[in-house]
Amino acid sequence: MTKSGIDQDALVSMFAQATAQQGETLRKAVSETTLKALQGRELTVENIRKVLKTVTEAASTGAAQNLTAGPDVADLLEKAFAGMDAALLQAVEAQRKALQQFVEQGVDLKDKPMKNALDHLQKMEDVFFTTVSKATQGGGGALQAPWQQVLDSMKIKGTDTGAQAGVAVEQLLVQAQTALRDGRASGLRAAQTMLDSYAALASGVLIGMSESVPPGTASAASRSRKK
Repeated sequence: MTKSGIDQDALVSMFAQATAQQGETLRKAVSETTLKALQGRELTVENIRKVLKTVTEAASTGAAQNLTAGPDVADLLEKAFAGMDAALLQAVEAQRKALQQFVEQGVDLKDKPMKNALDHLQKMEDVFFTTVSKATQGGGGALQAPWQQVLDSMKIKGTDTGAQAGVAVEQLLVQAQTALRDGRASGLRAAQTMLDSYAALASGVLIGMSESVPPGTASAASRSRKK
């Protein structure tokens, strides 16, 4: 079965049959599946939530059927979370690049549509945690505790998605100040017209991006977060 363009059966099967030693394979599969689903729709918060929810539910269903994971089931779920994080990290970068185009054309960050887009970007980690948490509570049973363990651990460590979102917002603010000093400005009507197509533009940027974030991006973001 497919949902939101995601082959849930394939994910369920992978998690149902996986061993702890196959964790990295799972992470990559989840990342690729999540990224492909995100590329297939406009990058609105609602669509991002739907993709994360579907992937989380598929991973949970498969892990619950896994008879060999035993106490290592939390490790499998951690790989699922890491895979979604890797995909969402690229979605954040795509949004940054899209917003950067608006900034370079003089759209003011104080304009309401731009401010809302920036706010959504900044809250991407919260969207991530909240969506996965809600998706894991619905099933109940034996996986609630392992999922909670994963979420608690990641809230302490912080996600690459959250770190990159913070860096992206900082970069956009600096670029906006530069544009203001240079005298570049667009009217509110122009800003609204541009931002009406923001989600579609961000999706197009994501499709055009390479499969991996440029070397050092995630680690640099993480270092920035820890300061």
